Amino acid sequence: MKAISLFAAAGLAGLAAAIPASAETLAELAGHTHIHGIAVARAGTAKLLLATHNGLYAVDAAGNATQVSAAQDYMGFSADPADPLTYYSSGHPAGGGNLGFLASKDGGASWTQVSPGLNGPVDYHTMDVSPADPKTIYGAYDGLHLSHDGGKTWTNAGPLPEGLIDIAASALERDRIFAATQKGLFVSADGGASWSLLQFGGEPVSVVETGAEGALFAFVLERGLVAANERTPGEWTVLSKDFGKAIPLHLAVDPTDGKRLYAATHTSAVMESDDGGASWREFGTK
Repeated sequence: MKAISLFAAAGLAGLAAAIPASAETLAELAGHTHIHGIAVARAGTAKLLLATHNGLYAVDAAGNATQVSAAQDYMGFSADPADPLTYYSSGHPAGGGNLGFLASKDGGASWTQVSPGLNGPVDYHTMDVSPADPKTIYGAYDGLHLSHDGGKTWTNAGPLPEGLIDIAASALERDRIFAATQKGLFVSADGGASWSLLQFGGEPVSVVETGAEGALFAFVLERGLVAANERTPGEWTVLSKDFGKAIPLHLAVDPTDGKRLYAATHTSAVMESDDGGASWREFGTK
């Protein structure tokens, strides 16, 4: 595939070069695949990276998406906050089975298995890298799995909260992790060994995400997108109900501008906000 070879060969410039090769609109992309993860691209001219059922896609500012990886099912997907070209994932190969824990060192073009994972190969449907300690990685698969060496070795940290949908590692504390569930937003202060209800008990929370300086975001059905700070997690503000009937399942915060947020919904629509989440529009329509 031309896009893959250009990206792999050229490194930083390759991400930009890959986009014109065989681009499609985000609406076209949503028509034939599902988005399982979203990240802000931190190298080249692409704005976003989308992990999908059929591979990794780079998206330019106009909303043109180009496949830049092999056609595998990338489920859990996280950026390494310490390296703009490193990403982690898990999921399923095209032929079936599980991929284990994968890493890409070239912005998502090529992937290698770092580890099969605990009793693997695993299939992390949701995972996250700790911004407070990028060697600490969490993955959800038959319990919460935890690595402190960049994914080389794993332990079972403990059980997951019931009805888990998403996890997000704290930006402030290595051992703090948040869990969005069908019955509220939960938090663990001991690396997943134990959990307590943080907010919204009994309410479905479809996604949770952290940002710089302790920013904490969640989408609560019937409430909308809400925000707090890890330092004062009892003080929540409703930011927006702009999503209509769409339900955000994945959020990404621009690491260089905390006011810029991106979301992928349950219909695989991609949305963007440049005012901290107060207002939203389809990506690439500004």
